[in-house]
Amino acid sequence: MIAPIAGFSKFSKEEKIEWLANTYFHDSEAVTALLKKYWNSDEKLQKLHDEFIENTITNFYLPLGIAPNFLINDTMYAVPMAIEESSVVAAASKAAKFWLDRGGFKATVLSTEKVGQVHFMYFGATEKLQRYFESIKPELFAATKHITKNMEKRGGGITHIELRDKTDDLNGYFQLHCTFETVDSMGANFINSCLEQFAKTFESNTASFAEFSAEEKDIQIVMSILSNYVPNCLVRAEVNCPVADLTENENVDADEFAEKFVRAIQIAKTEPYRAVTHNKGIMNGIDAVVLATGNDFRAIEAGIHAYAAKDGRYTSLTDASVKDGVFRFWIEIPLSLGTVGGLTSLHPLVKLALEMLGEPNAKELMQIVAVAGLAQNFAAVRSLVTTGIQKGHMKMHLINILNQLEATEEEKAYFINYFKDKTVTHSAVVNAFSEYKSQHA
Repeated sequence: MIAPIAGFSKFSKEEKIEWLANTYFHDSEAVTALLKKYWNSDEKLQKLHDEFIENTITNFYLPLGIAPNFLINDTMYAVPMAIEESSVVAAASKAAKFWLDRGGFKATVLSTEKVGQVHFMYFGATEKLQRYFESIKPELFAATKHITKNMEKRGGGITHIELRDKTDDLNGYFQLHCTFETVDSMGANFINSCLEQFAKTFESNTASFAEFSAEEKDIQIVMSILSNYVPNCLVRAEVNCPVADLTENENVDADEFAEKFVRAIQIAKTEPYRAVTHNKGIMNGIDAVVLATGNDFRAIEAGIHAYAAKDGRYTSLTDASVKDGVFRFWIEIPLSLGTVGGLTSLHPLVKLALEMLGEPNAKELMQIVAVAGLAQNFAAVRSLVTTGIQKGHMKMHLINILNQLEATEEEKAYFINYFKDKTVTHSAVVNAFSEYKSQHA
């Protein structure tokens, strides 16, 4: 049994690696060499990366790709995407090119409200608590002035505080439900600082409220934290064109394609098993841009999936329709993004990605990210209702399989050509590769 390690966080990076390699691996030298191989040769840049998180031992690389030809609100973008999955960047690029010739994407930010809550327990008379809240509410705003001053100069701040009675869900449970405008920052630190001050002020002033009994003055603050569910921080992206313009292939009937596409979306609206995979494809596009621009893709994922279930059943994030001969396809999602603060000013590639996008503000980035999700979904559904998803995806995955087989560049070129008119599956590639190797032994 491996003994626990004390004081690990105080070890140097080299000492951490030495302990790890010697404790968990048979070939410690090979492990050490591999981890150091992924260090950046620029010591200053490596130190920057080391300090992003704790107990750093090396860097974990993801490819950063570009999806060009995105026309969004009449502005052309090359969209950065950080992701490891084959065909995502290719699919986004293909969808962007398709809609480039049909007017491009239109996107609109509908609202930008962020949410945070102070959760507390109170077992007295509700009407007394409500009167206490109304009396202390101005002080809640006043007590956070030192926190909100700079944000207010930029046009943000606290927008609303309300007392919510949640005792039907949990005995004694109430909350201060607070909303914020954080302009171009994601705002997590700002919101949490405000909430903690709210909690301190709310709890410490109960003693001076004459209506409370001794027991009622004992309000217990449980926690103060922002919410990643932001249903009022919404962006909408859409495309449309005449049905007749929907296909580029003479063998595909435009009306039939439009009907099948809309039907596929309806199935995703109806069937949760399909909706989860449908929305996962949307998140391929969204997460890739969120990660490339230094934002929190876990928070985005959680908020968007919660929004997909807001009506009590998990459903598609996209919609489609055909009316009066016009095909429309759109998405409406919550996106809490920032273009200042966090990694946006620290990570060199994040700064590069934002510069590539024209230094967007938070609203502009919301539009770009929503469009990336819509484009990804269009490409996926288009493949599903025509050629099938595997044909394009496995063609892109072919290189990964050949790399697993340690194919040479000459062998890769041969098999890319060999599978040009064949169905790519893992077993088919392995069998063909084995046969090729035996013939060329």
